[in-house]
Amino acid sequence: MTGPTERMTGARALIECLYREGVDTIFGYPGGVLLPIYDELYSSDIRHILVRHEQAAAHAAEGYARATGKTGVCLATSGPGATNLVTGIANAYMDSIPMVALTGQVPSSMIGNDAFQEANITGITMPITKHNYLVQDVKELPRIIKEAFHIASTGRPGPVLVDLPKDITTDMIDFHYPDKVELRGYNPTYEGNLQQIKKAAVEIGKSKSPVIYAGGGVISADAAAELKQFAEKAQIPVTTTLTGMGGFPGNHPLFMGMPGMHGTKYANYAIQESDLLIAVGVRFDDRVTGKIKSFASNAKIIHIDIDPAEISKNIKVDIPIVGDAKWILAHLIKYAGKAQSEEWIEKIDGWKKQYPLHYMEPAGDEIKPQYIVEQINAVCPDAIIVTEVGQHQMWAAQYFKYTEPRTFISSGGLGTMGYGFPAAIGAKVARPDKVVIDVSGDGSFQMNSQEMATIVQNNIPVIIAIFNNGFLGMVRQWQEIFYGKRYSSTCIRDSVDFVKLAEAYGALGIRATTRDEVRPALEKAIASGRPTLIDFIVECEENVSPMVPAGAAINEILDLERKE
Repeated sequence: MTGPTERMTGARALIECLYREGVDTIFGYPGGVLLPIYDELYSSDIRHILVRHEQAAAHAAEGYARATGKTGVCLATSGPGATNLVTGIANAYMDSIPMVALTGQVPSSMIGNDAFQEANITGITMPITKHNYLVQDVKELPRIIKEAFHIASTGRPGPVLVDLPKDITTDMIDFHYPDKVELRGYNPTYEGNLQQIKKAAVEIGKSKSPVIYAGGGVISADAAAELKQFAEKAQIPVTTTLTGMGGFPGNHPLFMGMPGMHGTKYANYAIQESDLLIAVGVRFDDRVTGKIKSFASNAKIIHIDIDPAEISKNIKVDIPIVGDAKWILAHLIKYAGKAQSEEWIEKIDGWKKQYPLHYMEPAGDEIKPQYIVEQINAVCPDAIIVTEVGQHQMWAAQYFKYTEPRTFISSGGLGTMGYGFPAAIGAKVARPDKVVIDVSGDGSFQMNSQEMATIVQNNIPVIIAIFNNGFLGMVRQWQEIFYGKRYSSTCIRDSVDFVKLAEAYGALGIRATTRDEVRPALEKAIASGRPTLIDFIVECEENVSPMVPAGAAINEILDLERKE
């Protein structure tokens, strides 16, 4: 570490700023305008993971953030390097994940002249960042980096981009890192209004059929313990969104699974018949609400969220409480008593028995994808599960029992195919003590399969479990149901031998084609301690069930279980 007023280049100052923010890992890809920064990284203690595509750098930074709660950092060069980060930045923005994206830029004197590899990345990313900066004076660099990390990690978290012209990295600065951040107009509310909390407590005491609907905000606020304590004290059943998985123990008697389009029937029925819906850290996404007019139409709604812009944005609420979920739940525990929910819990328990998640057992020894998830849960119940996007993502949400926060990582709002593998890299780098498994589809995996080189070169023992059905499965499912099985451009059968691909990169490749081979394949992958890909050949027309059609009420549920 250097003294507070040492003279140095902007590139070295950037590294010093990152040290001060506790950054230990950066995911990136070099380029010409970044050479001064990479030269400083060469002799720094910050670990740099060289990805093979900039999109993977952004996803890996997000996976790192979601596994730890710290702010993830990615780095890309100007022009196409910066624009390749856009999907990952948008993903982090939609799911409220703290991330700082650093981009190189052409020299200040050339900005606006269509210089080689110039792109207006601050303009491009303005709608998908919490805030962004173009550094125009090296003297402003320490303040900007301090602000960037503060904005990314406070209030409702999100990505912040800092664009660095090359001359900024070579100009000299008398380095001093600010002690605090002062941003006029940016003061997130953490302490909820006590009168609103007491009002909510009264409604809880009167309620006969309450439901807690919890989302990713519970995990961001590190409020899982408070949520559990509150639910147990008030005796209220809990349903969590896709990004909220692990925010409440999946094996708890009060847990109802995920709500919405591919949620459990009992979670959807409970929401629709509730008289009080307590929403914590959620944004009432359309995949959960279905038909807005019919969503929880008989319930009073309490909405706890740190972002006031989310209150009554999609669903009109009766008791808004703006603030930090951890703080507000702690005070609800203090003021709220037990709901009048004995008969309600019995009714939901009856629904659980009547409408369990289920799938048809195979006639032969073929592999059902749901069975793979069950076996992963049995073999390694404390693994971090990361997913791509599609059918496998829904099965991972339905059939794995997440008991701790930050053990399920998936693309929620943006639904990004190709997200899971690089996010798993970030999660494993962040948590080397945990088994990290990327539950993937054969379509999604091919979006960023080049990152096999990253895990082999850096010896990052991620396990990739490919559910290989030869289709873009979720799109095929919609084509089957709504387009009469006209499978237009969704069949990708025999497009690649994944085992040979893994071996070509130097990873371990395993193939499982029968039910009896599933568990041994998983055990071999875990025991190997190597980067491993398992190619599970699964039923090609298996559907995710249950399913609520788009635009329908969430209790208008289709059971798509195929009859053998």
